[in-house]
Amino acid sequence: MNTEGTAREAILNHIRLALQDVPAQEQPDAVVVARDYRRSESVPREEVIERFVERVAEYKVTVQCVEETSLQEAIASACAAHRVRRLVIPPDLPESWLPGGVELLQDGDALTYEQLDTSDGVLTGCALGIAQTGTIVLNGGTHQGRRVITLLPDYHLCVVYEDQIVNLVPEAIARLGDAVLRHRRPITFISGPSATSDIELNRVEGVHGPRTLDVLVVRAYFRTPDERSSLRQV
Repeated sequence: MNTEGTAREAILNHIRLALQDVPAQEQPDAVVVARDYRRSESVPREEVIERFVERVAEYKVTVQCVEETSLQEAIASACAAHRVRRLVIPPDLPESWLPGGVELLQDGDALTYEQLDTSDGVLTGCALGIAQTGTIVLNGGTHQGRRVITLLPDYHLCVVYEDQIVNLVPEAIARLGDAVLRHRRPITFISGPSATSDIELNRVEGVHGPRTLDVLVVRAYFRTPDERSSLRQV
């Protein structure tokens, strides 16, 4: 018995039933979707950053706010605390981020799944941070690398600059539009370490991604205009 084919037909039948009252000539663009949700909020910038830090920490994430001049030291300290000896990095990671005393596995030539799985962790930047939900967004852009490098290692150390943090989810979606529509890049939303529950609601961590997530929020006082511009092109 072809259970795969049977399941496919069952799913398609459910879709047909759900669409049976839709006129055949109706097109998606003709349907008006209400956009009356909150898109912006007048909040001091300091409060947005503080909210992001608090919400991320609620997911049992270690969050540290650092000056850019001490970023490399903070990265090295985090690696030492988690006994990271082999660290996966994207090929475009700034040299000023790279910690000493660890073996750096650059993903420039596409590391194998085995290499990623046997590493001790991964260091990346991000596309955006969302204060409203304490979420980090990856889109395969600057300082992020392939999606797989943040899936297989058990530890993820993520660098978020203050000027990458937006307040509300709609603000993030608006800024991510170009990456999706023009570059066709996948978008990943990370709210805390990977976790799931079995049928008895027992929490299991590290099944679908890193078991441990650390976040360094960088005060971007020393970034040049060109650097800020490149990171805003999410």
